[in-house]
Order: sequence, then C-alpha cells, then structure tokens
Amino acid sequence: MSLRAAVAVRRGTLDLQLDVEVADGEVLAVLGPNGAGKSTLLRVLAGLLPPDGGSVVVDGEVWDGDGAHRPAHRRPLGMVFQDALLFPHLSVADNVAFGLRTRGTGKPAARRSADEWLTRVGLDGLGGRRPAELSGGQAQRAALARALVGQPALLLLDEPLSALDARTRLTVRAELRRHLAEFRGSTVLVTHDPVDAMALADRVVVVEEGRVVQAGTPQEIARRPRTDYVARLVGLALLPGTAEGRTVRVDGGGAVSVAEEATGAVFAAIRPESVALYLSRPDGSPRNVWPVTLVGATPHGATVRCDLAGEVPLVADVTATAFAELGLVVGGQVWAAVKASEVAVYER
Repeated sequence: MSLRAAVAVRRGTLDLQLDVEVADGEVLAVLGPNGAGKSTLLRVLAGLLPPDGGSVVVDGEVWDGDGAHRPAHRRPLGMVFQDALLFPHLSVADNVAFGLRTRGTGKPAARRSADEWLTRVGLDGLGGRRPAELSGGQAQRAALARALVGQPALLLLDEPLSALDARTRLTVRAELRRHLAEFRGSTVLVTHDPVDAMALADRVVVVEEGRVVQAGTPQEIARRPRTDYVARLVGLALLPGTAEGRTVRVDGGGAVSVAEEATGAVFAAIRPESVALYLSRPDGSPRNVWPVTLVGATPHGATVRCDLAGEVPLVADVTATAFAELGLVVGGQVWAAVKASEVAVYER
C-alpha cells in the first residue's frame, strides 16, 4: 500500500477514528453525510491538521506519527478543492505552474509542464486567461492540472464536482475518471455523492460519526448496504430483522415474505422499482401487501420517488403519469405490494 493512515482526531463533538489504506494507482472514495469526519481526514492527510493520534505513512515515509509532523508544503501531494480555489491574480498557466515554482523548478520548465497539462485537460490556448474568465468546469480542469503537474505521490479530491451544474458535472466526471486511471499515485476522494463514488472509485469506505461502517467495492456497497444511510444513498429500503425460513420478522415490527429460506439476523433490502402501488388492496400473486401512507414525493426526471410509512417502511419509484392517475398526495393512503422474489436477503 502506498498510503497507510490510522487517524485519531477529537474536535468538539467529533471523535474520528479511521484507518485507510490505498495502493498505487488506486482510487479510494470516502463517502458519508455532512459532519461524519470526511473533510477532517483529508485535512490530516494534507498536513493542514495534525492528528491527535495515529500515523500517516506514504511510500514508507512517515508524514505523521512517532512525534513527527511533516508540514503541508513538504508533502508530495496534489489537492483539488470543491471550488477550484485558483489564485485570482495569476494566469491559468501560472496557477498550474505554481507548485513547481515553489519547489524550485525554473520558470521556463515550469511553464512548459503547465502548458502540457493544460492541453491534457482540454484547456489548450487558455493559459493566458485569469480564473475569472473560466467556466466552472474549466476552473476545475485547471485545478486538476495544478494538482497533477508535479507528479504527486498522493492526490486528494475534496468534493471536486459538487459546485458544478448537472450537465458540466457529467462531462468533468468522465474526464476526471480518465485522468485518475492514468495516475500512478494513490487517490483519496471525499464526497457525499454516491454517483461520484460509484463512478470514480475502485473501493469505497463509508464513514458515519467518525467511524468506518462499511467498506468494499462500489458494487458490493450498492448491492449489500449495511446502514440505513447507505441504503438510502443507493435507493434501497433496508429492513433489519430476524429470518425464520421464508419470513423475515422486521425489528421495528411487521414481516416480509422472501423467496429463499434463511435463519438468524439478516437485512431484507427492497429496491424502489420493485414496489407497486394501488388504491385498493391488490389481488393476485404478491405475498407482501401492506397499507402505507405517502409521506414524501420527489420528482426524478420521468419518475417520482415516493417515501412510504407503515408497518414496513418502503421507497417506491412510479412514473409521473402513474403518480397523477393514482391521485397520490402527501398524507394519502395507498397499498404497496412486493413480490417475495424481489426481496434480497443477506446476513447482518
């Protein structure tokens, strides 16, 4: 592993205890809600905040630990912030060359490297502009070039796409993924957006209240979430309970019929597209039918995501047309049905 960090930080109500490892060429996404400790971890790795305990070791060199603390300007790292944070008084090319110049690289060589990277990120010919003359997407590309021009051992990305509009985010995310695939060092991406984590990372660690609550590949995280926060991120209703044959007794009350037999403490996970809504109790094959109350409705393009409260809490996706035809309103009552074969069950 190129990066090994065991970090302990206590600040106010935050008690952060995180262990992370990242190999050369690997992208690790740190995913979690606001206040979970993600940005605090990034500040420690960057040398902006000395940890209260633990260590940070990169390529065998101790950056923190054993009484040592290497300051930020002596760490071979690159960082991309949420809002680019380019120097407004410098040209785009001088922004990109800034790190090289502070490390003693001559101006002509630093400028050549900056121009090469501006070409690589699609900003060829824009080096003479000031940051205020760039679009949001162009500014983030320049910030990425500035972070990578010095060939750092560690690349830190702090919510790098969150300030962009939806269309620009799609383009920049695709470009960022290409550059990360070519980067030979270790990358740590901090985000609260599951799409960024799933699209850019090789591995994901989910942090809640200063602790890692789940770790794995993006596919593992999406397929088998282990907390309600993760389940909601990937659009699942996560029901902890106890399995008895083909029935899961939900911890909060109620029961769910499943297709395969199981025993003991389990999670039952139901995808929104597996939930059908009816104005009256449906007839037919579904073995799971519950009366529910619509407590929230959020449009998502051509569909509406419905939050449903009842004996078994659920999330359902229905088309906008079906939403209107059913006359659904927040506070209204409907029936929800789920086929047993559509319920995923796995051990807690």
